[in-house]
Amino acid sequence: MSARTTPFLAAYDALLARWPVPVEALTVRTVHGTTRINACGPADGRPLVLLHGGGATSTMWFANAGAWAEAGHRVLAVDLIGDPGRSVHDGAALDGVPGLLDWLDAVLDGLGVAQADFCGHSYGGWIALEYALHAPARVGRLALLDPTQCFAGFRPGYLLRALPLFLPHRTPARARSYLDWETGSTPRLDPAWRELYALGYTDFPASRVVTGPRPSPERLRTLTTPVLTLLAAHSRTHDPLHIARVARHTLPAAEVAVLPGASHHNLPMAAARELNPRLTAFLALTRHP
Repeated sequence: MSARTTPFLAAYDALLARWPVPVEALTVRTVHGTTRINACGPADGRPLVLLHGGGATSTMWFANAGAWAEAGHRVLAVDLIGDPGRSVHDGAALDGVPGLLDWLDAVLDGLGVAQADFCGHSYGGWIALEYALHAPARVGRLALLDPTQCFAGFRPGYLLRALPLFLPHRTPARARSYLDWETGSTPRLDPAWRELYALGYTDFPASRVVTGPRPSPERLRTLTTPVLTLLAAHSRTHDPLHIARVARHTLPAAEVAVLPGASHHNLPMAAARELNPRLTAFLALTRHP
């Protein structure tokens, strides 16, 4: 641990300590480095892999993981490799989308998980969707929370607002300003998570983000995995009503809903009262292999 990352890791541990259930820190070594998984729930429960949004860390699930663990799931909240968090990208480069998916294959193999349900938020939703298309036999059910680059692109205004995040001389104030703008008039972000995000943005030595093209409608229609898509009514990242229409048209069997009172970044937290039981009910329909 360097002096540069000490405040970030302290904030990470403090937020993780707020999870309402006991958490087990697991690590899986892959050719790309060491992956941290924060696990909770019964060891013999149905695995539920959680993939966070960019810069959010797996601690972001503090309002959700307890409910899903208490419902009987073995919750496996993964820190994305190369992103701020406790995963360490000290091995091979991911080398694009295939490398990212190979890394996730290796994480599941290391955990001894043959099949799991997946839930991804934002960028994590895109990864979860790509993984379901890559390895459909390993994904029982798929939940996408205000996913980006899955069914449509970003709002142009959002891209202009987010552009300063990628400029040199990063500061915590720049990250806080961005988050506060995006959440707007919706419920305030949890202050501890907001600060963790700002510290990770400023001081964590993250790798270059792996991105890829949006899946084509033809490719999406090959998806056989049951899908739940929950969108934030006040998301400034994209137009949630347009996303809902495209998702319903492309995946007619999918369950799609727009949750009121939430923005893109605070959806898992601000909408937890509705989100947690909806996901629990969706996952209860899983057919065990």
